[in-house]
Amino acid sequence: MYITIEEMKTHLYKEDVDLISGGDDTIMLAAIDTATAEIRSYLGKYDRDAIFGAEGKERNALLLTFAKDIAAWHFLTLCNVGSDLDFRHGRYARAIDWLKAVQKGDVSPDLPMPDEDGDGEPDQPTTYLFGSNPKRNNHY
Repeated sequence: MYITIEEMKTHLYKEDVDLISGGDDTIMLAAIDTATAEIRSYLGKYDRDAIFGAEGKERNALLLTFAKDIAAWHFLTLCNVGSDLDFRHGRYARAIDWLKAVQKGDVSPDLPMPDEDGDGEPDQPTTYLFGSNPKRNNHY
C-alpha cells in the first residue's frame, strides 16, 4: 500500500478520522485506494507499478503529499466534522492540477519510467499526446 492510515495523520487529525469513520479503518483504506487509482490514471507514461510499489523514503515526496491530499478529500466528503472543506477542496484541486500538468508534460517529476525490456533505458511512453495550434482567423 502506497499510504498507510498512520501516515494520514500529517493531513487529518486522529480525532476527526475516528469521528468520521466511527473507528472503521476500511473507510480510510477505501479513500486511500480511491486516491491511488485516481493518481495512477494521470501517470500513464510512468512506471506506475514501481511508483506505487515504493516504500518509505523511496517514494516521491511531492507525489506522496498530493496523494494524501486527494485521499483526505475523498475521506472528508463523508462528513465535515471539525474540518474546513474549502481548504481541503483547494488542496485537492491543486493536486489534480499538478497531475494534469504532469500528464500534459509541463511538469517532469522525478518518477521512474517503464523499462519492460530490462535494458536499463526507459521505454517509450505508453500514451501519446497530440494537438494542434489554435485556429487562426484572418480578416481583411
